[in-house]
Amino acid sequence: MGICYIVGAGEFGRGLPCPTGEDMVIACDGGYAHCQRKGIKMDLVVGDFDSLGKAPAHPKVITLKPEKDETDTGWAVTEGWKKGYREFVIYGGTGGRISHTIANIQLLADLAGKGASGILIGAHSWYRVLCDGEIHFGAQESGFLSVFCLGDTASGVYEEGFKYALEDAVLRKEYPVGVSNEFVGKESRVAVRKGMLLLIQEDKQA
Repeated sequence: MGICYIVGAGEFGRGLPCPTGEDMVIACDGGYAHCQRKGIKMDLVVGDFDSLGKAPAHPKVITLKPEKDETDTGWAVTEGWKKGYREFVIYGGTGGRISHTIANIQLLADLAGKGASGILIGAHSWYRVLCDGEIHFGAQESGFLSVFCLGDTASGVYEEGFKYALEDAVLRKEYPVGVSNEFVGKESRVAVRKGMLLLIQEDKQA
């Protein structure tokens, strides 16, 4: 199974979805206009269309009621999940109202807790949630990496190959000990033995 790309109406960075034959692209409300401008073929459009003003002329549209518990992006993740996707990349899901960015981070946490993968890509940053596992970075990475505890505690936390190291640390949700570490041109990794971490990678010019 490929990647489920979800496109919202928020900020965009340098990258764009590059779907292959196994991938799926879902536009959320105003994300439809982004896809049209960039020439990105959409497999599905979902939303209450408060941003667009009306449902677009697309062969596959799911129109949601404005009064709902899930966000448009949440609905898109659910649709992708039902179709068997377990890797999600969300564009246009940051910027604007901070409440929507936090909601999208919670979606990442839900995916990580179910053993799936999700990345939220912003204008000069990306977000990922790590649960009971590790992630490796190549030597070409640059900028800052901040690590936050999601949940009461995260134990067995390692940060290796960065400017500052952590070894078998315990992070608590009340104390942000992992802010603004730096890539230094080496292969690096972040690991957590038990618990959930939010990773935020930021460009230095951000």
